[in-house]
Amino acid sequence: MSRISVISLVTVLLCSQFATASAVRQTKGDFEDKFRQLDEVLPTPNIYRNAAGEPGQQYWQQQVNYQMDVTLDEAKRRLSAKQQIQYKNNSPYTLKYLWLHLDQNIFKNDSMAEMSTDFGGVGRRGPATSIGEGDITARLSLEELRRQQFMADNELGFQINNVKNSKGKTLAATVVGTLMRIDLDTPLKPGQSMEFSLDFAFNIVEEDAVSARSGYEHFPDDANEGGNDIFLLAQWFPRLVAYTDYEAWTNKEFLGRGEFTLEFGDYDVKLTVPADHIVSATGELQNSSKVLTKQQIARLEQAKTAKRPVFVVTEEEALENEKAGTNDSKTWHFKADNVRDFAWASSRKFMWDAKGYQQGGKEQPLVMAMSFYPKEGGDLWKKYSTESVVHTMEVYSRFSFDYPYPVAQSVNGPVGGMEYPMITFNGPRTKLQDDGSRTYSQAEKRFLIGVVIHEIGHIYFPMVVNSDERQWTWMDEGLNSFLDGVAGREWDPTIPWGVEPRDIVDYMKSDVQVPIMTQSDSVLRLGPNAYTKPAAALNILREVILGRELFDFAFKEYAQRWKFKRPTPSDFFRTMEEASGVDLDWFWRGWFYSTDHVDISLDRVYQLRMDTKDPDIDFARERQQELDKPTSLFVERNKAAGKVLWIDKNKDITDFYDENDRFTVTNKERNAYNKFLADLEPWERTAFERAVKEDKNYYVLQFSNLGGLVMPILLQLHYTDGSVEDQMIPAEIWRRSPKAVNKMIVTAKDKVLKEVVVDPKWETADVDIENNYYPRRIIPSRVEAYKSDKSKAKVSRDIMQDSKTKLKDPAEKTDEKLKEGN
Repeated sequence: MSRISVISLVTVLLCSQFATASAVRQTKGDFEDKFRQLDEVLPTPNIYRNAAGEPGQQYWQQQVNYQMDVTLDEAKRRLSAKQQIQYKNNSPYTLKYLWLHLDQNIFKNDSMAEMSTDFGGVGRRGPATSIGEGDITARLSLEELRRQQFMADNELGFQINNVKNSKGKTLAATVVGTLMRIDLDTPLKPGQSMEFSLDFAFNIVEEDAVSARSGYEHFPDDANEGGNDIFLLAQWFPRLVAYTDYEAWTNKEFLGRGEFTLEFGDYDVKLTVPADHIVSATGELQNSSKVLTKQQIARLEQAKTAKRPVFVVTEEEALENEKAGTNDSKTWHFKADNVRDFAWASSRKFMWDAKGYQQGGKEQPLVMAMSFYPKEGGDLWKKYSTESVVHTMEVYSRFSFDYPYPVAQSVNGPVGGMEYPMITFNGPRTKLQDDGSRTYSQAEKRFLIGVVIHEIGHIYFPMVVNSDERQWTWMDEGLNSFLDGVAGREWDPTIPWGVEPRDIVDYMKSDVQVPIMTQSDSVLRLGPNAYTKPAAALNILREVILGRELFDFAFKEYAQRWKFKRPTPSDFFRTMEEASGVDLDWFWRGWFYSTDHVDISLDRVYQLRMDTKDPDIDFARERQQELDKPTSLFVERNKAAGKVLWIDKNKDITDFYDENDRFTVTNKERNAYNKFLADLEPWERTAFERAVKEDKNYYVLQFSNLGGLVMPILLQLHYTDGSVEDQMIPAEIWRRSPKAVNKMIVTAKDKVLKEVVVDPKWETADVDIENNYYPRRIIPSRVEAYKSDKSKAKVSRDIMQDSKTKLKDPAEKTDEKLKEGN
């Protein structure tokens, strides 16, 4: 899709709430086709991306290889490096310039992110201030105050020098916020490669001070004079912007929330750090004999076949390193093939454990699962970090492909949770007790297991299945949140990590909801929009609509088609439909392109009985119905008062109608019945007589769609004999009448319906379960005792106000535990 079409599509969809595409205009009546195909919304298939959702015959993507020599100045908390880049143009287009990401520039005081932050509203990282109602009085949070001070006291952002081509000629470079354009002296034609180099440096931010995705964390109370630091380095070097078939250069300014999409390539990186530091990084360590002791190398070898993680760097060794710094340095050399990014961590505080994971049989390469953490990680990390890494690979590989890299790492640091190829940063820790011991709560245990699963899962999506996070955050966060829920429940279903449809109800009916397909930086609530809602949608698609077999086949097909490639939403939608064999346009339109919600109300249930035409049967039924009606209150009171009826006082006066009533059968009715039977065709008479004999129950259920989102209707039928039956009415029942439908249900004579419940297990994110019951149930609630405050006016205000509680984000755990935007 071209950039113009992307912008136009977002504008149309937001303005119309994604209800109607401009290609279809309804001018008569108010019918809305919820099952209209997405042809006019999705980009037209082409030679790069075909109609099945596969990479096309001429699919292409660029390749970028990096060589870097990096020095970490611990005392100054500054990083400097020399960088060589090889860029191969695999596109069919000639390039006159290249664009690079300079993400560290977001921390400059005049960056677009800082200048566009809404005071008192949503800015670079979310709400930061509070404004008094009805005045301009504002309260600045301490966190925001600290951030402002840190940014004022430090010179932040990249310093770029010596941008030269392979012949040493200086190339013109223009910095545009968090981007830089390098003008080529010779246009780069299709199939050609070019090399250039540059020097860069920047002052490392304190992560907690600026709420960044990386940075340093200081430990002033360590035994080392002046304390120690943990350095997490990500988005730390100038990286080539992705050049794609659907948007060309994806050079959108980094505002802090929408992440990035990058090109795959090979990395050769040398990291010079203090000699007592331990380094974790993307890739495989090339010079272990120069940076590790013989004993540590032996432990690493032992860990390959160990049942439980083995310490490569022990806690005792880490504590010894903490005691004193050094002026000496070591260079750690890493190589990584076919990755889209590179991140690393360095600290003298790290202990290091590892465990080998053999996947897919012995013929597959061994993966080393590893964790790096300080003493503050304690038993929590010793027990659960590396084991969570292995568990994630076991589960995710079933749904996608074997883990494709030699290492998978979990590193403890100040970031709540972030992911990069082969390495993740995860935040939970133990707490220091008065007696010097360390402990952790149940919540911290659950958080660690959950966040490690989530972040390691990101190595699959989007570090391998390389979706564009800046444009479509849900393509990695939503898919990954769905899968981390599967992995979490397979670890321990009592841990509240992962998304159930019920978790998204409050957001679905709220006014802060925007369509999932909204661009990341414009989303009002990123947590529920990018994580929870798409994860809930996929859960419903798997468990309710497609079933596990069809869903799992299609999802795995998507993952394998786009492994090491760059999919778009249309590729996902088309693959899921093509591989499952089910038309899902209605589902994508409702869940991803609209703000409709699920609210299916069961309004009435009518019990019908077949008209047998036999007067001896039908008249008897009508008589019984009349007898079942309540006696007139007027008649009851007259009888109680001793009123004597005229017919009782004059019994000598009677006629035919005193002995018979309107339900008495005569030959006239019987003759009509016999004629009706005689006029039937033989096959009609056979069917009719069988139906009369079976005397089944016929029920008509009336449903209304109050939320607008069409969904299958899940029914639970309760019978008077105590039995229960489940039925599913496909979503297609709404295709001609999306607002209200009737459904007939036929049961055996002895199966009398007592109660009907819609979505009894809360599987569809229905926002109002009370209108799912017929007959309506008494709503369970509670009464709370309180002390009356007579000084307040209107003490007896409507107690129903309690039901209008402030919206609680169903993805609150995501917003709190995973830094917003991860």
